[in-house]
Amino acid sequence: MTPAAEASVRGPVSGPVRVLLADDEEMIRRGVEMILSHAEGIEVVAEAVNGEEAVALAAEHRPDVALVDIRMPVLDGLAAVPRLVALDPAPRVVMLTTFGDDQNVLRALRDGAAGFLLKDEGPQELISAVRAAAAGDSVLSPGVTASVIHRMLTATPTPASTPSPAAPDPRIASLTEREREVLAMLGQGLSNADIGRALGIGVGTVKTHVGSILDKTDSTSRVQAALLAHQAGLAH
Repeated sequence: MTPAAEASVRGPVSGPVRVLLADDEEMIRRGVEMILSHAEGIEVVAEAVNGEEAVALAAEHRPDVALVDIRMPVLDGLAAVPRLVALDPAPRVVMLTTFGDDQNVLRALRDGAAGFLLKDEGPQELISAVRAAAAGDSVLSPGVTASVIHRMLTATPTPASTPSPAAPDPRIASLTEREREVLAMLGQGLSNADIGRALGIGVGTVKTHVGSILDKTDSTSRVQAALLAHQAGLAH
């Protein structure tokens, strides 16, 4: 099982969510800490200024979620990801990024990060992302998901003999109508909670659909499923 696949099956957190914050910019750390400290059921247990310190503090404090900046001195966030997900227990790693940094985001996801969040997202989006990660949900910021998926699509060579439009993917044909709806929303980067609200169903039901989608499409993560949604023309 790959690190990304392993990260995708970690169980949800019970009790208060313990968060490690790693960012070399003090203003960013103060702002994030202030937002999370006022959120019910979330506690910032440690703060790091570089990736090396983040790994050491994660081993010491055993956080449930690690919010990690991609660009940091000494050891950057990208290099810290495989070391963080190798810990036992391992935190769910969410990368803090800026728009246009999608190449680095892809590397982090491949190395086992649970997702990514734009630094300029609002307070509620930050809180929701932490809770989603703690619940075992991937965090895909809608603001950058389309860019990441585009890079993944352009990086995947298409055989010259492939007809246009492409033949229907048999993996999509195996999905129910509701599963197709959920897959389309995965392609838009929506969380389980957002999908549930849009479809008028419970989060537990959404998780069941997502699990079925991953199984039927042989996808190891929500990111792979999101890519499939775009390839099949389901996500707009």
